[in-house]
Amino acid sequence: MTTATRDTVPGAVYQDYLHCLAEADEYGAIEVARGLLATGVAADRVLLELVAPAQAEVGERWARNEWSVAQEHAATHISERVVAAVAAYADVRPTRPRIVVACMDGEWHALPARLVAEVLRLRGWQVTFLGASVPAAHLMSYLHRYDAHAVALASALPMRLPHAHRMIEACRRSDVPVLVGGRGFGTDGRWARRLGVPWAANAVDAAALLDDERALRASTPAALAHLGDDEYAGLVNRRGELIDSALVELARQFPAIGGYRPAQLDSTISDLGYILDFLAAALYVDDGSLFAEFIEWLATILDSRGVPAATVDAALAHYGRVLHDFPRAVEHLQGGRAVLSAG
Repeated sequence: MTTATRDTVPGAVYQDYLHCLAEADEYGAIEVARGLLATGVAADRVLLELVAPAQAEVGERWARNEWSVAQEHAATHISERVVAAVAAYADVRPTRPRIVVACMDGEWHALPARLVAEVLRLRGWQVTFLGASVPAAHLMSYLHRYDAHAVALASALPMRLPHAHRMIEACRRSDVPVLVGGRGFGTDGRWARRLGVPWAANAVDAAALLDDERALRASTPAALAHLGDDEYAGLVNRRGELIDSALVELARQFPAIGGYRPAQLDSTISDLGYILDFLAAALYVDDGSLFAEFIEWLATILDSRGVPAATVDAALAHYGRVLHDFPRAVEHLQGGRAVLSAG
């Protein structure tokens, strides 16, 4: 293992750290991080330049089917332990008001939000980290009991955008400023702007936004007039029947599905549901690129696992036929099929 020196930067020991994650070596990973701290590297740099990019690579290895879910979970747990070790080493006492950091209801990717919480803590904020999948009602109950300068909401998945909007509006009704972050709002924050809420690309930007009271409280009305056509609500209400009919159609076109093991069948049903959830989110923010990007990602994931893109195309075609009276949905579904065809 490389020994940290006075001029060490996080990138210099990145491969060592990644190796520790691959080998599920918790103590080795913590040692790498502590070695950087001992040489004078700032704690926030360790979090942002070592832990964060390594965790992104963990996700990429799972997506490429190089790592199993179990390996991904083990690596994530180790990174969480490293974050705790870095925070304990820095031991910063709060001198500024409370910031509440939480993940959207149904959002279980908590480590990115934890990194933001720790960076804010290092900058002197009193941070309350509520963790993964926080129901809106529970968040509101907490805000009614404890004063907060602001709430930072995180989401990695765009399909949570409708839930995010409800949480954002609930916070605003409590007169608590909200900022959001994570890939779930678009890599450029475009869906955050559609919801009329300030967006931060990373922990450093979130800290800067919190320092700017005027920018933090600046908001524009959500641009959601298109919801008047009821396509979003109609799709959500028909979700169950749509999944059932799609499964029947896939079994007809691909007889091998009839011999699927329970785990394989569950995965197929989940994928059919995810397609509808992302389609619903695209309808909510009226942006077909959201759905097209998801279909491209899904096809890549399934291809790495030996599932042909033809099954995805068949599902999209079926949904398009059944939802023929939903013009925006049909347009998004056609866009998804075009992505598959181009790929």
